[in-house]
Amino acid sequence: MHTIMTTLDDFMKPKKPPFLFKPLVLGGGAIVLAVSATLGFHQLSQAQSTATVQILSEAEIDDIYRHLSLFGDVFQRVRGEYVEEVDDQSLIEAAINGMLTSLDPHSGFLASEDFDDMQERTRGEFGGLGIEITMEDGFVKVVSPIDDTPAAKGGILSGDYIVGIDGKSIIGLSLTEAVEMMRGEVDTDITITLRRGGRDAFDVTLTRAIIKIQSVRHQSYGDVGYIRITTFSEQSTPGLIRAMGDLLETHGDDLVGVILDLRNNPGGLLNEAISVADSFLDTGEIVSTRGRNSQQDARHFASSGDIAGGLPMVVLINSGSASASEIVAGALKDNERALVMGTRSFGKGSVQSVIPMRDDNAIRLTTALYYTPSGVSIQATGIEPDIMVELAVLEDLDEGAVREENLRGSLNNGNGDNHNSDADNDGEASNDVVRDYQLARAIDLLNGIDVFRRLEGFQ
Repeated sequence: MHTIMTTLDDFMKPKKPPFLFKPLVLGGGAIVLAVSATLGFHQLSQAQSTATVQILSEAEIDDIYRHLSLFGDVFQRVRGEYVEEVDDQSLIEAAINGMLTSLDPHSGFLASEDFDDMQERTRGEFGGLGIEITMEDGFVKVVSPIDDTPAAKGGILSGDYIVGIDGKSIIGLSLTEAVEMMRGEVDTDITITLRRGGRDAFDVTLTRAIIKIQSVRHQSYGDVGYIRITTFSEQSTPGLIRAMGDLLETHGDDLVGVILDLRNNPGGLLNEAISVADSFLDTGEIVSTRGRNSQQDARHFASSGDIAGGLPMVVLINSGSASASEIVAGALKDNERALVMGTRSFGKGSVQSVIPMRDDNAIRLTTALYYTPSGVSIQATGIEPDIMVELAVLEDLDEGAVREENLRGSLNNGNGDNHNSDADNDGEASNDVVRDYQLARAIDLLNGIDVFRRLEGFQ
């Protein structure tokens, strides 16, 4: 099933009206390729929202009615005189959506079908391409591809601009219209025209698929533990706990540190982001939200317990790390629990509330900004890494080098050492490090910290 999604960070299946609540949703204002994307919307905090009572003067009330009357006049003129007959419901929905999208890139109208699709996405499986997109300066921009999806396998990168779909230009279309063009049945092809950097436009053909998201993966690089979280779903915290448990069981006291990879993670559930950050913190604030109504402001704090036992940590981020990912990176950085490495994150620092309306429709409305523990909003600025490491391609310039052991007749050292033991034992993980420069630097950093800690007298 294809769905239009946006990066909400907190979403939950709501009760139908007249029960009114405002679920907090953080996470990208990007409309995820419903067709594709897997972005964070999900569980909403179940806080009921009390309506703000605003006393209006008689003049203000008259002004509101005058503008509503203007809307009614335009509506009647369009339905009566437009060159083609138009559907009343479509006109009204378009007017509502126009009102909301004029506010910011993340507010919008969710018709009943789109609202249902969004809720269905919380199950972690859907049909699509596997990318999150947003609108930037009138162009559709890729926030991030999702691991092991058609988009990622097809080579689409964070920062790419989508300028055409199936040979038709989408420049000038809204985000919703672009998503509609990407919709299609599973196992059907779609050709995306991309612009990347200074290159000429080029085409990528993808096959729509059922997207199944494995939120957490882990492996080891020597005695360095590596955990990747691709999105923040309901399974993120349980998966993180299992991964950390496996690493500790495998390495025991030899584990020198942990890398938490949040690159190209577009966000997800706010509650899961808080829970993941809390998993590594014993104390301290994780995130706060502040809006127009101070009664809805909230602060979230860590509870005692660090699943990594205080081991050194590195968090990897890049421009595709958005929303919930930025909450985790900011919390661990500001609480001095981890070093953040990579490039500046996306900068999605606003909070959306998903508010159910009549007839199973809903609106997504920006209601607050979120702040890191240091009190800084990262809206449009992102999380700055402690150590800037640009994406790069590594090349082994030492390959084929001649050493003493390669010389004819070289003496054996008598220790029985195998000169090639390192090459034989590194295996696939070593090859991955060579390909991933940012990951290689993180591994080097943690191994370096361990070397210093082992030096006699080093404090």
